[in-house]
Amino acid sequence: MQVLTSAVLAAFVAYVGAWYFGAIDGNFALLLFLATVVTGLYWLAERFYFLPQRQLAAAALEAQAVSRKAELTKLGIEKVDGDVSEAKKNLLAQPWWLDWTAGLFPVIIAVFLLRSFLFEPFKIPSGSMIPTLQIGDLILVNKFHYGIRLPVINTKITEGNAPQRGDVMVFRYPPKPSLDYIKRVVGVPGDEVAYLNKRLTINGKPVDTSALPEFFDEDTMRYFKQFEETVGDRKHGVLNDDSRPAFVPGADAFEFKSNCRYSVEGVECKVPEGHYFMMGDNRDNSLDSRYWGFVPDKNIVGRAFFVWMNFGNPKRIGSFN
Repeated sequence: MQVLTSAVLAAFVAYVGAWYFGAIDGNFALLLFLATVVTGLYWLAERFYFLPQRQLAAAALEAQAVSRKAELTKLGIEKVDGDVSEAKKNLLAQPWWLDWTAGLFPVIIAVFLLRSFLFEPFKIPSGSMIPTLQIGDLILVNKFHYGIRLPVINTKITEGNAPQRGDVMVFRYPPKPSLDYIKRVVGVPGDEVAYLNKRLTINGKPVDTSALPEFFDEDTMRYFKQFEETVGDRKHGVLNDDSRPAFVPGADAFEFKSNCRYSVEGVECKVPEGHYFMMGDNRDNSLDSRYWGFVPDKNIVGRAFFVWMNFGNPKRIGSFN
């Protein structure tokens, strides 16, 4: 078992190493699921086989010591050298290969259940959601709000709430589902969404927008126009860059692209059933549905709702719209 366990642990380390160095596209959900299954099997084996075997060996050792003491007592020898308590302790102790498997199972399954069905942490890697979310924000995502999904395969098993306009949502990036993206829902199934001349319109009605003081981006050392926009019942900030054109350059080929009309003014799209139109709040610095299309329901991960830490700026901690 030591050799087998060493091989299993080496395989996990090799997978993580290949992922870290970019040799493969890693899947943390799959890795955590496999770790849960493997450590669970070891935990069961320890609970119902290995531990009872060690207990039997310890009991046999103790019985042997009692028998030896009784025989020596018959011979008139009262004082017996040797104490089996230390030997029993060593026999009952878990070997290293069970410490690193069965011993970790309670922690791994707790993380697996929490991450898969309740809340999952994410780190914001880019500025596409500025000013709502900053680079380096560590956020929590509610995994059950839109319905509970099975881990790895992402199949929905409960209905939950339908995504609403204005929600900040994490989803699997349609062109490459192994990547997680975060954007704001601006169009739900059946909506006519237009972003023309940098103004958002939903079903023919311009969204309420009011000017805010300019936003200073510390990463680019530039000021950007900032507005408060109301999508659905959520008010949030958006940024515009006057140096960027209104039209959408280099839109990819995507499913239902025929639902969209591109022009020098921007884009207009009819959101198909079971899909959502997503945009970043940093409108001129966001690779979103304008470029790669609609997000299908099967790609939804959860609703983002809370910044739990930003090590560069702890004042960022708190909920957001």
